[in-house]
Amino acid sequence: MNQETKRNYQLNRDKFLKEVSETSLWDFVVIGGGATGLGVALDAASRGFKTLLLEQHDFAKGTSSRSTKLVHGGVRYLAQGNIRLVLEALRERGRLQRNAPHLVQEQSFVIPCYTILDKLFYGLGLKMYDWLAGSYRFPKTAWLSPSQVLKLLPTIKGIKLQGGIEYFDGQFDDARLAINLAQTCAEQGGTLLNYIKVTSLLKDEAGKVSGVKALDVESNQVFSLKSKVIINATGVFVNEIMQLDTPGAAPLVRYSQGVHLVLDKTFLPGASALMIPKTPDGRVLFAVPWHEHLLVGTTDTPIEENNLEPIALDAEIKFILETAGQYLVRKPTRSNVLSVFAGLRPLAVPNHHSNSTKEISRSHKLVVTSSGLITITGGKWTTYRQMAEDTVTAALLAGGLPAQKCVTAGLKIHGSGKLAADNDPLKIYGSDAPEIRKLAEKELGLGQKLHEKFPYIIAEVIWVIRYEMARTVEDVLARRLRLLFLDARAAMAVAPKVARILAAELGHDADWIQKQEREFAQVANNYRLTPERFTISDSY
Repeated sequence: MNQETKRNYQLNRDKFLKEVSETSLWDFVVIGGGATGLGVALDAASRGFKTLLLEQHDFAKGTSSRSTKLVHGGVRYLAQGNIRLVLEALRERGRLQRNAPHLVQEQSFVIPCYTILDKLFYGLGLKMYDWLAGSYRFPKTAWLSPSQVLKLLPTIKGIKLQGGIEYFDGQFDDARLAINLAQTCAEQGGTLLNYIKVTSLLKDEAGKVSGVKALDVESNQVFSLKSKVIINATGVFVNEIMQLDTPGAAPLVRYSQGVHLVLDKTFLPGASALMIPKTPDGRVLFAVPWHEHLLVGTTDTPIEENNLEPIALDAEIKFILETAGQYLVRKPTRSNVLSVFAGLRPLAVPNHHSNSTKEISRSHKLVVTSSGLITITGGKWTTYRQMAEDTVTAALLAGGLPAQKCVTAGLKIHGSGKLAADNDPLKIYGSDAPEIRKLAEKELGLGQKLHEKFPYIIAEVIWVIRYEMARTVEDVLARRLRLLFLDARAAMAVAPKVARILAAELGHDADWIQKQEREFAQVANNYRLTPERFTISDSY
C-alpha cells in the first residue's frame, strides 16, 4: 500500500473539516451516516458530484449497527407474496457479496420440521427462493433427514423431529460494512463527518432548500453550508428533519423495535444457523453464529418514540428466550445473556392508517417536498445500494444537476482486495489486515490482546482511531470492534485502557478520560440483563 492510497482511504476528521471550510458550494449534502446515508453519499460521489455527509453521532450508531447481520432476500416476504421485493433483495444480496467478499459470506440455515407437511411446505418455498435468485443463486436448498438435521444442529430437540430444510443466505458485519462504505466514499472524493448535527435548513427567497446549518458537537463550531441538493437519510429521525422543512408535517415513518440477545456459542455449536419460521408474533426467529458467539433474534414491537440508544423491553427478552428454549435442549436464561441490544426500524407509513408494524412497508419510500428536500426511508441493509441509486437519480432531476450513470452495482467496496484466511482474526478488515499486522509488529505491545477472551489486539484500536475516525470509547468498542455487542461485561473491563489510548492519540486530558469512562458505563449498562448495575471499576 503506497502513501497516496493510504491518504485516499483514511477517514481523517481534521482533513474533512478543512475541506468543509474551503468549499463554498456542494452538489450534495447528505444528512445521516447509517446504511442509507452512506450508500447515497457513495453513489453521489462515485458519479462525480461534490458530496458531503453529516452524521450527528457516529457512523451506524443507530439501526445500521443493530441488525440481525443477514444479507438476505427475505423469506418472510416471499411467504407474503411480495415477489418484487424478494427479487430486488436477492439481486442486491449477490452484488453485495461480490463487492464486499471480506464481509459477506454464505451462511447455512436449517429449519427443523416436526411435521411432514411443514417439511414439504418450507422446502418447496425455499426451492422457489433459490430459483428467484437467478444468476445470484447461493448453494441449493436441500431436504434433510432427522439425523442430518441433528448433525448440523446438534443441540436442538430431536423428539418428533421429521427432518428439516437447509437453505443458504448471506451473513455480514453491519457496522464494519458501514465503515468500509465511508472509506469507499472517501476514495471517490466524498467528505464525511461524524459528530456534526444538522440544526436547521437554509432556504432561498423562493422557499427552496439551499443548504443546512450544522453544529460540530466536539468544538461547538457552527457551519452554514450551501448545497444544490439536500438528502434526508436519517433513518428513524427522518420525521425530525422533515419538521425542520415543514413544521407540522405528517410523520413519514413509524418505529418498530427489534431486539437481539447474544449467547455463548455452546448453545448451538457448529457452522449452521437455526431458523424458526413460525413465532407467536408472526416473525421468524434466527439463532446465527456470529464472531464465535450466538446471535438470537428478533422481535417486532411498535414503539412511539425514537431514541439513539433504545432499551430492550422485558417482554421482548422473555419472548426470545422462551421461543429459543422450545427448540434448544439447553434452554437459555437471562443469566446466560452476554449482551442484549435493541434497534429501531424506520418503517414507511402507508396512506391508510394502521397500528400494526407488520402492515407497514419494509420497502423504501422516496419523497421530494415542494421545497426540494429529498427524503429516503424504509428498506433494509440488503437493499441499501438500490435505495441509494434511486435517491441520487431522483435528486439529479429535482436539483437540476447533470445526469450521470450510477456505477455502484459493480463498485468494489474498500477492503475487498486480497482476502485473509478464514481463521485469521483480522480477516474482517479484508485487504487492510496486512497493514494492521505491520502496525502490531512496529511497536512493542501493540500485538497484545485487548481482552484475554477475545482476539482483538491493541493495534486494532490504534488503527480505527487513526484511519476509521473513531472518536470515543463507544465508537471503538461498539462499532469498530464489536466487543460491546458480544459481551458487555468484557467491554467494560477494557474501557479504561481504550480511553487512555484514545486520549493519547487525539490529545485529550485526564478529565476527558474520566468523562469517557462514565459515559461508556451508562451505555454499556443497557446491554446487560443481570439485575445489578456496574461501574467502570468492575472487573471481569
